[in-house]
Amino acid sequence: MQILSRAITVGLSAIVAIALFPFFSTQATLLPQRSQTSMVASASPLASEVGLQILRQGGNAVDAAVATTLAISVVEPFSAGIGGGGFLLYSQAGHHSKPTIEALDFRERAPLAATPDMYLDSVGNVRAGQSLNGHLAVAVPGTIAGLVEVHRLHGKLAWQDLVKPAIQLARAGIPVNQRFVELAKLREAAILQNPAAKELFTHNGSAYALGEYLKQPDLAKTLEAIARRPQDFYTGKIAEAIARDMRDRGGIVTKEDLKAYKPIWRSPLCGDFMQTYICSMPPPSSGGVHLLEILNMLGDGKSWQTLGWHHPDTLHFLTEAFRIAYADRAIHLGDPDFVTVPTAALISPRYAAHRRQEIDLHKATPSQSVKIYDPEALQKLSVKEDAQERYEQIGKLAFLPQTESLDTSHLTVIDRDRNAVSLTFTVNGPFGASVVVPSMGILLNNEMDDFAIAPNTPNLFGLVGGTQNQIAPQKTPLSSMTPVIAFDRDRQNLQFACGSSGGSTIITQVLQLVLHLLVYGMDAGAAMSAPRLHHQWLPDRLSVERWGLDIKTLDDLRQRGHKIEERSNWGHANLIVVKADGSLEGAADPRREGAVLGF
Repeated sequence: MQILSRAITVGLSAIVAIALFPFFSTQATLLPQRSQTSMVASASPLASEVGLQILRQGGNAVDAAVATTLAISVVEPFSAGIGGGGFLLYSQAGHHSKPTIEALDFRERAPLAATPDMYLDSVGNVRAGQSLNGHLAVAVPGTIAGLVEVHRLHGKLAWQDLVKPAIQLARAGIPVNQRFVELAKLREAAILQNPAAKELFTHNGSAYALGEYLKQPDLAKTLEAIARRPQDFYTGKIAEAIARDMRDRGGIVTKEDLKAYKPIWRSPLCGDFMQTYICSMPPPSSGGVHLLEILNMLGDGKSWQTLGWHHPDTLHFLTEAFRIAYADRAIHLGDPDFVTVPTAALISPRYAAHRRQEIDLHKATPSQSVKIYDPEALQKLSVKEDAQERYEQIGKLAFLPQTESLDTSHLTVIDRDRNAVSLTFTVNGPFGASVVVPSMGILLNNEMDDFAIAPNTPNLFGLVGGTQNQIAPQKTPLSSMTPVIAFDRDRQNLQFACGSSGGSTIITQVLQLVLHLLVYGMDAGAAMSAPRLHHQWLPDRLSVERWGLDIKTLDDLRQRGHKIEERSNWGHANLIVVKADGSLEGAADPRREGAVLGF
């Protein structure tokens, strides 16, 4: 119980801090945490403490990541959990050789009964809310399968010992934080529609208050079963309960879907920037592709050092690069097991150089005018300088308002041997589909909304997709999750690991962390505290954190044609850096209540 009592003390302290200081301010830059041995960073002080205790018990980075992920599943049911899925990067230190880097896809997948038109009515119109709320929105969960797989290959401690802290937290209860209160209010109608969700996340229909304890006894029993035999989630009584609830309430996930689920090891996507070798997830994540695409468009990072981060020229160019990358995302990205994804072309330096020439350095390009290359032309541009340009204009579309980043969770671990894990997982929207499996306490995802449910129809986060991301049985929906692990130029030494939550903003958040570290030489705290901007092609607007840029800079950007939306803040990133002396420096996002802990 030592882990539990200490973790809850840390969590209560965080809640007090949030209550006293609810809005992020730039008046003080976050001071990074430092450690000589190991470090855990996550979205929750409770979960970070669990991971740290696993490291103290002799566990490695994978052990700590597994335990932290399961703890997040208990303390942040609104963002991520065992009813969802995600991506993981793992770097194993080489004592007499270079480190190795692996990527694990344990993302949710479409059920066998899924069809491209499953959210459309008889005349082809989208049925509002069907891909977001209720059982039909649920894709096959992958979190437990992914954690079991990476632990099987790389874990050190016993599986049961890694599940135990999450069981303790679920049984004893966790103090409700401000995000839980706000997101439960946002999703109140959907939660109340599901009897098991209503029973778990409300007091018989009345909202939980800040600081009250949320106990999850059914989830504790489920985790106990998973500790004994994790495959029960996919073939045992847990799978039977999920399938029965689906069958009874209009869902399409079956026992066959659960039994068929397998996580997939994929080749990481890596590239060079500023003497650093940066690795991230390949498709079906769009994160790695567009992180490298944008870095390639920036070219020699040294040329941006003179201007500085807040200079209008820097911000303008970044925005235009974001605009191009997200346009490419909408047209070209999807699950590579089902469609051909032109990954090599998109991350080609030659393609980036061509795209860089299209950027007007003094004027914003309207999103409707961004050139979209068909696959043949894209391939030519990546290998030939004199390729004939071919493109099509994307017509005007109607889009939902950009949603504040309320979903997903990221955690980063580096151990004493300098093994590293960067893991992002999710249930998609806040409280997922607002479906809880009766007697199991498992909140299920609404990941089907990440597919292109209809042509020119934006998802929850305003992202648009085409046929590449169309629904198909056992297909994985496109994701923006962007876990990163980076090494020095010779690929010999670990340099940093990072990632974030935030829906469609994840890619731009992580990109900006990389620039702050490598181009502008910031420490982890300053990189995490710097103001953020985001553009995702459509809708055509530049989001900026309203406290971060002076009026003169914003006016300059407006004069160039940028449609600026000032927002309070977004995202929930974390970061751990290996310093030149071998020590660790870490930071968790001050915009939320995350924590980085080391010893």
